[in-house]
Amino acid sequence: MIAPDQLLKLPIESRRFSYTERDTMLYALGVGFGSDPLDSAELRFVYEDRLMAVPTQATTVAWDRSWVQASGIPWPKVVHGEQRIQMMSPLPPAGDIVSSTRVSEVLDKGSGALVRVETRIADARSDAWLCTTTTGFFVRGEGGFSSSPPSRAPRTHLPRRAPDVVDDARTFGNQALLYRLSGDRNPHHASLAAALAGGFPRPVLHGLCTYGFACRSVMKSLCDWDPRRLEAFDARFTAPVFPNDGLRFEMWMEGGNVLLRGSCPERKVTVLEGAVKIKPTLAV
Repeated sequence: MIAPDQLLKLPIESRRFSYTERDTMLYALGVGFGSDPLDSAELRFVYEDRLMAVPTQATTVAWDRSWVQASGIPWPKVVHGEQRIQMMSPLPPAGDIVSSTRVSEVLDKGSGALVRVETRIADARSDAWLCTTTTGFFVRGEGGFSSSPPSRAPRTHLPRRAPDVVDDARTFGNQALLYRLSGDRNPHHASLAAALAGGFPRPVLHGLCTYGFACRSVMKSLCDWDPRRLEAFDARFTAPVFPNDGLRFEMWMEGGNVLLRGSCPERKVTVLEGAVKIKPTLAV
């Protein structure tokens, strides 16, 4: 059984990473940017002329899952369930960074445990804080360690009215193969045999790839493609996406936040729910 006190004290060394403009362009292509090569605003994320980084690239520039091995938890039990980014400043298109990671929370969910891992990313030269990512991992079969009733995650309550914005996108058949080059080489996303062993009928798209597609829709629809305006993005993954799936992102403006739902219309399934905090229009 999982030992929450030990997980919370798990020593995780700070690590230094470097990424290049090529990595930035490859990530953007992996989450759907550049689908219209004649759109000069979107081209800024996939072409080296005045290149910009997609905010959700924060989830890959310091890719490190060493805490799982250090904890002794078997990888097959671990499922990515939640993701949050908080942006302090836009990611540079290339750079050297330092990540500081800790297990921030362990919750008993009954059928399993929810382990939240927080990573602070800073510029390696100036130590300027760039962003913080918080990833929620569901560890199957490791619940029941608390005497209290299982905790319930707060749900995103979407308005009953029609969404203010709807944006459609489509993944390609090789989307998972392209996205995995940004860091996550889990064979469930590439090998049919591995996918079948994991309980999937075919290789699935990474949840973080869907997350990046959602970011693209928000930036396109509400941020005028300006990465400086995306301040925070919380998401919960509710169902898998398969390569070649169409995606629909519905957005509701609620005060200073945007409530978001992602779905696969052809399969009539919701795949992502979340909230995005956007800054007002910025001066040039």
